[in-house]
Amino acid sequence: MSRRTQELGRFTDVALLILVSLAEGQKHGYRMIGDIEEFSGTSLEPGTLYGALMRLEERRWIEPVESSERRKPYRITECGRDALREQLATLRRIEQAGARRAGPAWGLS
Repeated sequence: MSRRTQELGRFTDVALLILVSLAEGQKHGYRMIGDIEEFSGTSLEPGTLYGALMRLEERRWIEPVESSERRKPYRITECGRDALREQLATLRRIEQAGARRAGPAWGLS
């Protein structure tokens, strides 16, 4: 990411990042943190991640998976998949509107 982009901050929603990570398959928190950083460049603190995991679990968008290990894996539920599809569709509409509106004026089209 360029320095100028870093100065703008990140336009992310932790819940969306978690759902995208879990769409690939079940993961525990530490693995999600690494995956999210890899695909989005966003570095999450454990407290931020686990707070969001609790909220997503309350909404029934994710659920814990039985495990004999110390780490607690999660998976996305069907409701979570629906929420992710809806959010991604919204982001596509926003991206398309941004490209349509800003592109010609800024020579980006």
